[in-house]
Amino acid sequence: MSDIRELAENAKAWPFQEARRVLKRIGGKTPEKGYVLFQTGYGPSGLPHIGTFGEVQRTTMVRQAFQRISDIPTRLFAFSDDMDGMRKIPDNIPNKELLEPHMHKPLTRVPDPFGTHEGFAQHNNARLCAFLDDFGFDYEFVSATECYTTGRFDDALRRMLEVYDDVMAIMLPTLGEERRKTYSPFLPVCPETGHVLQVPVVETNPDAGTIVYEREDGKKVETPVTGGACKLQWKPDWAMRWYALGVDYEMSGKDLIDSVQQSSKICRALGGRPPESYTYELFLDENGEKISKSRGNGLTIEEWLRYAPNQSLALFMYGKPKAAKRLYFDVIPRNVDDYLSFLTRFDGEEDAKKLENPVWHIHNGTAPEADVPLSFAVLLNLASVCNTEDKDVLWGFISRYVPSATPESQPLLDELVGYAIRYYADFVKPSKNYRAPSDTERAALEDLAGALDGLGAGAAAEDIQTQVYEIGKRFEYEPLRDWFKALYEILLGQEQGPRMGSFVALYGVPETTALIRRALAGEDLSAA
Repeated sequence: MSDIRELAENAKAWPFQEARRVLKRIGGKTPEKGYVLFQTGYGPSGLPHIGTFGEVQRTTMVRQAFQRISDIPTRLFAFSDDMDGMRKIPDNIPNKELLEPHMHKPLTRVPDPFGTHEGFAQHNNARLCAFLDDFGFDYEFVSATECYTTGRFDDALRRMLEVYDDVMAIMLPTLGEERRKTYSPFLPVCPETGHVLQVPVVETNPDAGTIVYEREDGKKVETPVTGGACKLQWKPDWAMRWYALGVDYEMSGKDLIDSVQQSSKICRALGGRPPESYTYELFLDENGEKISKSRGNGLTIEEWLRYAPNQSLALFMYGKPKAAKRLYFDVIPRNVDDYLSFLTRFDGEEDAKKLENPVWHIHNGTAPEADVPLSFAVLLNLASVCNTEDKDVLWGFISRYVPSATPESQPLLDELVGYAIRYYADFVKPSKNYRAPSDTERAALEDLAGALDGLGAGAAAEDIQTQVYEIGKRFEYEPLRDWFKALYEILLGQEQGPRMGSFVALYGVPETTALIRRALAGEDLSAA
């Protein structure tokens, strides 16, 4: 392969553009800490959702690109803000009543409603690590609770106390009048209730490393800011984390633009340098609303992986991070086929072109062999017209179409067959709606059946496609896609469908003509 570093230095793919920003930040030299630190953040107030995965996936792509343009060591921290106080009970968890007595406690001190771990945050952290491990990410998990309680953040917390007035000057103008009256960057953890308190701080003692706060009952309490006795508010906390750990790069969603700006100012006040930031657009659910951990709307990671390989999810994350994208079940088939298309194209591309191919970023430059003879869309439609949830039935058609293909010789294709059957059963089958043909459509279908009979059982996909086109033109369909739409609605019970030539060649010419004649006879095509 050509000199990868030289090519990467000029690659236009967004991960390489970001990697060059990081390299410029450090002046091409190893930072004093000995490595470049990439970080992703996770708030375990709810189950990890697909947006969390997206942030790790995209950051990993930037890190991989950086490793191609520099020999400087890198690390990736998956940071969990698990000392945050529980302010709301998520909608998508069991045993909600178990959590109600523990409101406002650090998430690591809230019971686990699933009954598998010591606490709610511990359960969610484990879920996070499990799916990151399943995807093979190279990362280090870091817990806020551990950092606060073991003293890892102590120096940074003392520094925050030293610049307390500067931080207040940054934050107060951003707050409403009522909030200003009680705001403090430090949130004491009450030794009696265990609650993370939002209370006014009446005195700061930087030399002693303590604050004095006033409780609701009027009592004044002095407490150290170190050792886990205090937690920082969100924006100061983010800034302190950047300062304490030396974070060089971190992504965040569009909804956190203001937080990035304020935290960056605070980080500078501490004497640190904010990381290079990248703002991505938000994922939307089927109704165009932002997906949320607590609401559980949109897709979960597990749901996507039930219907498609993980590489298709990685491709979804790669594409246009700065564009808002609808994240719902109907985006899955297109991403599967797009992945297969990019994968098939990869080996034959020039080295420079490979760096622009999403597959390079999904597989870190080394793509697996790919020879999948059928698209996911065609497999879905085969399952649909066969009305089956049996892999062997689909493989019977596939083996006839591609005699050399077997589940053993084509493991990826075999996986796709299983995914297609599940997707068909859960989403296509319940919404199928066949309609009867009009008089004009009946005549066109009669002609199509006759034309297919004339081609014979071994007809090539292109010859079949030509006949379908010709009949559509003969019956003056304008636009011609209305003819294909009619075929899909009458024969498949859906508004969209496959390339007809390829589908008929797979399903079989005699089987297709029989299907057409069943439709003309008014039979129920939803029956197998």
